[in-house]
Amino acid sequence: MERNTRQRSAIEAVLYAAGRPLTPQEILEAAQQGAPGLGIATVYRQIKALQDAQLIQPVLLPGENPRYELSGLHHHHHFQCTQCQRVFDIHACPGDLDRIAPPGFSVERHELTLYGLCDECGARRGRRKPAVG
Repeated sequence: MERNTRQRSAIEAVLYAAGRPLTPQEILEAAQQGAPGLGIATVYRQIKALQDAQLIQPVLLPGENPRYELSGLHHHHHFQCTQCQRVFDIHACPGDLDRIAPPGFSVERHELTLYGLCDECGARRGRRKPAVG
């Protein structure tokens, strides 16, 4: 039992420290630092247990496998890097999307994903943010 507790603790620590949605593989690689010998099957079992306990939730992006982040975060959106494929939280929302919905329609919920280069991949490519104005 101690091994499972150590493994679960390592997985939880990774999710709490990440600050962004993680794939099961990313969880595995980071959690192995605290729990050598951790396997992907255990990661999936713990993901299910953490979801059942409503501690984490899936982040579903079109055409992608689920990633997981902490539950209970305020409404937010995501940015996916087209180079490294990592996903990051965006803590902003355009809001009031009823104004762009077809006439007579009512928006009940929305999801927004931005795509581009993260700061690390942009720096590797030598790109800079365009000047505003």
